[in-house]
Amino acid sequence: MRQARLAPEGIAIRTDETVEPARDDLRLRRLVDGHYDFVWRSLRRLGVLGGDVDDATQRVFLIAARRLGDVRPEAERSFLFQSAVRVAADSRRTQRRRHEVPADEAGDRPDPSPNAEELLDARQARRELDRVLDSLPMELRLVFTLFELEELTMAEIATLLELPQGTVASRLRRARESFRDEVARAQSRRKSGKNDR
Repeated sequence: MRQARLAPEGIAIRTDETVEPARDDLRLRRLVDGHYDFVWRSLRRLGVLGGDVDDATQRVFLIAARRLGDVRPEAERSFLFQSAVRVAADSRRTQRRRHEVPADEAGDRPDPSPNAEELLDARQARRELDRVLDSLPMELRLVFTLFELEELTMAEIATLLELPQGTVASRLRRARESFRDEVARAQSRRKSGKNDR
């Protein structure tokens, strides 16, 4: 028998009542409370469109709820991140099939902020960051986003991704090089586009 439980942000999570329900409910609650923001940001940075991030986050915690008994307490964050990677990959495949324009790119929503120019600059910078991150191979993107954006240490990343620290360092170096190269190409394209006018 399954029962819906409410998590932060109104997310309904189902738990299996047959396996120590009180302890599992408490553990799941702690998992959601402690890692919700990290999972949400990770999914966004792994290419899930803005309108789909909440649903993808819920899918990660649904997976965690179903597999709670299999997840070692010291490996919860790693389990959630690896689940987020798989959910993000599924979401990107679905996005490619739908051929939808992201809502933040469609521009059909009025912006209530009084300083529209700053918001436009921030939105363009966000789009450019997403485009540059999309250009990185996933193995480099994971390490780059965890180190540069989530500000985890290399040791934490190695534990999270279950990789040797040397591999993490190598991937981070390659990711930074690729990131810099892609940013330089984008700046060059912008300059040449302005000179053509």
